Amino acid sequence: MGSGRYDGYGRLKIDWAADGVLRVVISTPGKLNAVDTTGHGELAEIWRDADADDEVRAVVVRGEGTAFSAGGDLAMIEEMMVDHGARRRIMREARDIVMNVVNCSKPVVSAMQGPVVGAGLAVALLADISVAGRTAKIIDGHTRLGVAAGDHAAIVWPLLCGMAKAKYYLLLNDVLTGEEAERIGLVSLCVDDGEVHERALEIAGRLAAGPAEALSFTKHALNNWLRLAGPSFDASLAMEFFGFSGPDVREGVSAIREKRPPRFG
Repeated sequence: MGSGRYDGYGRLKIDWAADGVLRVVISTPGKLNAVDTTGHGELAEIWRDADADDEVRAVVVRGEGTAFSAGGDLAMIEEMMVDHGARRRIMREARDIVMNVVNCSKPVVSAMQGPVVGAGLAVALLADISVAGRTAKIIDGHTRLGVAAGDHAAIVWPLLCGMAKAKYYLLLNDVLTGEEAERIGLVSLCVDDGEVHERALEIAGRLAAGPAEALSFTKHALNNWLRLAGPSFDASLAMEFFGFSGPDVREGVSAIREKRPPRFG
């Protein structure tokens, strides 16, 4: 890419999908695009780069292949469980993932297929327009792991689908299909699985061809609803990362590794 602005990214594949449309692809082959420590940092920074790039008029974000992202990988979670410095660094990145999407002046469109979990889900739901495949498997995943549903959940789920549905899905961690997510208002629209990427690109193209200043100001004004929830966001993030030093997350990780239901005390 001309300026070399995006050359340093390794877990994110970045190209131009169309004139003015930057495509960001979460890529961890063989791991359902799970986010490792490198990818987590990149997912925080890409929105600043896109915001500063005058050639970008819209962004479309997706996962490689037929998965969006399986969330944080276990190695990163286990590092947070034992290393305070890592926990502090990743907490800062988690805040940046959320706030940098919110503050990016360019409209963002997400294309959600397959599993959509964790940090990937934060980006997908905070996108200005979210397109989900009918059989996409959307799950927050935090309480199933044994930590509080922090980062994006507290600020955006109640606003999108209401408090009753937010509590149901965040506390019980039931899987939401793309079809059900659209029905309750969690995503912008649902399409057949094979049409997700094409529809997301079509929407991003329309945004890129629109009045950039008017779209940017409209996004900024609407996202003030999310900024108003800043104290709730900070508190939920602190509660989540406090949990990474506790016993429940150890049981949650063990259950995942041993492929069994967790037995929380």
